Amino acid sequence: MTAVDTTQRASLRSQRLNQITHEPHAKLDALVKAHAPFETQANFARFVVAQYLFQSELVSLYNDAQLTAIVPDLPQRCRAEAAKADLADLETEVPAPVAGAVKNPGKAEALGWVFVSEGSKLGAAFLIKRAVGLGLSETFGARHLGEPAGGRAEGWKSFVKTLDGLAFSAEEEAAVEKGAIDAFNRFTVLLEQAYATAPELA
Repeated sequence: MTAVDTTQRASLRSQRLNQITHEPHAKLDALVKAHAPFETQANFARFVVAQYLFQSELVSLYNDAQLTAIVPDLPQRCRAEAAKADLADLETEVPAPVAGAVKNPGKAEALGWVFVSEGSKLGAAFLIKRAVGLGLSETFGARHLGEPAGGRAEGWKSFVKTLDGLAFSAEEEAAVEKGAIDAFNRFTVLLEQAYATAPELA
């Protein structure tokens, strides 16, 4: 075993991605709290707008043949349709796309985006409990926060195990990190957009 192998084992790719995205993740969490999505259904609807925008931008990645060869159940993991159904439940229009979506990233960069999207399912376990307080559930208005088939923890563990097991070049390592950071920054932009376009309350 070389020193490089030892270093890689000591710091799994998924752990490194968590570390380098800590700052944008913390900023995003603070922004979500500032918009108080769980105070009213109207506030929550704007949150779902952001979720739909983000998930709809990733549909092509979740259905990418190269990525599906690595993670076979990737298409089933996509939540764009669930978020769209939530918008209908909340009587909220499907938003128009926002300029600046990720376009044709390489395999490693795309996996960085999917890493962030999949990781958010863990946090959704706490959010769904808050949504229940608004009269919503996994079958009405908060579908996109629902527990995935097979469970949140199992789905995440299998994805991370696959991601950590891939052999990447130095360029690919940089690309997966870029993808993860870009994903957090993009969701932040979409969240601001969703609340900026909220209808004026009478």
